[in-house]
Amino acid sequence: MSETHEELAGIVDLFGALTPTELERALSELAFKQGEETNAAALSGAVETAIEEYYLVEYDPTDADGNGADDLSAGDLGDDDHLLVVGPVAFPTLPENAEDLPHILDVPERSVDREVVGRQVASRLLTDAARAVNDDDADRIDHLLDVSYDLEVWAPVEVDDVQARLHDALEE
Repeated sequence: MSETHEELAGIVDLFGALTPTELERALSELAFKQGEETNAAALSGAVETAIEEYYLVEYDPTDADGNGADDLSAGDLGDDDHLLVVGPVAFPTLPENAEDLPHILDVPERSVDREVVGRQVASRLLTDAARAVNDDDADRIDHLLDVSYDLEVWAPVEVDDVQARLHDALEE
């Protein structure tokens, strides 16, 4: 199975949001349907990279401000403490046979509060931007600048301060 970031986002998009454990189960089921072996380490690495690059983002429905998704409670997450949601840079694509996953997995369709998840992602972006500027990592700074523009379209948040900091770092 070829897990591109867009395909991972496509699987998550089928459900609205998935816990990491649910995504792992979905990927295992998909590999089985495609007649392939499941390589847990490779799958985990692909998910981690998708999160790092903002194709998927982590969402805490028990956000401190009390504004989570209307249809979620802490008990819905099982042993996981967060959900994975399609991120601002993703163009979700379904891998072969993925359309069957909602019928195979016992996972509810979920909706998330885009404003809340947007604030959570903006906070993460600020941290990632500070790290990239500190490390003088021009490639990461450039990527995060692109993410910042996508984020403002994706969620009702403004990250002008982050964009200014990243622009300044690129000009130095």
